[in-house]
Amino acid sequence: MKRFFWILTALTGSIGFLLGLVAARTEKAPPAPERLAATSAATPLVVQTSPAVPPASIAGPDFASAAARLNAAVVNVDSAVRGDQPLESGLRYRRDVTDPNAPHEGTGSGFIIDAAGYILTNFHVVENADRVTVTLGDGRAFRATVTGVDPALDVALIKITTTEPLPVAPLGDSSVLRVGQWVCAIGNPLGYVHSVTVGVVSVLGRKLFDQTLDAYIQTDAAISLGNSGGPLIDAAGRVVGITTAVSSQAASIGFAIPISQVIDVLPQLRERGRVSRGYVGASVMHLTPALKLALDLPADKGALVNDVAPDSPADRAGIRRYDVIVNADGVTVNDDEDFLRHVTPRAPGTATTLTVVRQTGRQSVVVKLTERPLPLVAQARSRRTDARQAARRDLGPLGMTVRDIDSGSALRRNLPDGVRGVVVVEVDPAGPARLARVRAGHVVLEVNRRPTGSIGGFEAAVAAVPPGIAAVLLIYDPLTDQRQLVSIAPERMP
Repeated sequence: MKRFFWILTALTGSIGFLLGLVAARTEKAPPAPERLAATSAATPLVVQTSPAVPPASIAGPDFASAAARLNAAVVNVDSAVRGDQPLESGLRYRRDVTDPNAPHEGTGSGFIIDAAGYILTNFHVVENADRVTVTLGDGRAFRATVTGVDPALDVALIKITTTEPLPVAPLGDSSVLRVGQWVCAIGNPLGYVHSVTVGVVSVLGRKLFDQTLDAYIQTDAAISLGNSGGPLIDAAGRVVGITTAVSSQAASIGFAIPISQVIDVLPQLRERGRVSRGYVGASVMHLTPALKLALDLPADKGALVNDVAPDSPADRAGIRRYDVIVNADGVTVNDDEDFLRHVTPRAPGTATTLTVVRQTGRQSVVVKLTERPLPLVAQARSRRTDARQAARRDLGPLGMTVRDIDSGSALRRNLPDGVRGVVVVEVDPAGPARLARVRAGHVVLEVNRRPTGSIGGFEAAVAAVPPGIAAVLLIYDPLTDQRQLVSIAPERMP
């Protein structure tokens, strides 16, 4: 018995000793993160962590509420261009290819900024348009007039007339935007009305077309054809930009005009119909440390002049290439953006005092600004638009003219007895009647149940249609010997 006791005791001790060795080896083995840190540097890697946050407590921007508040102020902007006219990029065009006289129809977006009916959109949305139609969120459609355009900035101010105040989109301040900030685009991409997409500000001040004026907001919020002219809003529902362009080489890269740039020119758009900007005639760029060192320039910051246009205000004032503009009218110029922001809004004819630094020292010069010329492409676009506006004929709110039916015309058109109305003699190729497939030779029998036995009766019936409400015409087609109802949205000029 004693022998068994000692054997059991010895076996228990051996097992305990072995377990102790295993425990000792386990305690000495460092955890994986410490092993990785020890192989890279003498100082251990320290990683800061924060307590896990339950998903329910993470609050993001409430774009659902912001979009709901703003949706009523976002509109659809349709433009019709006669078939023989050039098309503009950036719009979603439709056309009836079976009819050579069919107009091109473009679809864009816009937003109401004044309860009286003023709407902001892109210039390229209404450019060359023979007809501009604005459709509100409640379905009412109005013909719009173009109040003012700025081809350089690609902005247009259009207007509709209603009998009641309209909802307005509040304008924000794009100058306080930050890269990484959440934004939301609302518009009609590819004709899908009132679509909402969300993303962040990717870059601020992006240059695309005009190096002296562009300061686009780049965003990864999805923007497609048809979004042009729509609002880009912040989380508070304020408009911070006008969506205007997309990258043709990559997805999820869109661009918007900063709303602060637009606000600066709004008074001119409304009062003059065009925008005048101050012009120096000097092309400038940001003075970087590398340029300062390579060109041996005495200034640390400012706007570096890299070209001067012949016979421009800058040329006449003696500004030369490699000058560094460091001050404008007592305001410090840190870079080219500072310089352009100071000069561009100033009226032509204004004198501005510039301080320039060159290798021979510091010098003050006075430059008398002239009007900034449009780029050649924008000049041609503006001339075409002006010419088309002047040549446009107004064929009434339905875009057609009619004539009374007498015995001679009834016989020529082979009209059956009992047909009483007015015959259509001309249809605007880009008007609402044409889009509703009304043709010359059709006979209008009724307008919203009211008989049209004469031109006077037809005009009175059309005039009685409330603004924004469709005119339903009962049409007789002599070719098919059929009657049909046609719905047309009258476009009353303000």
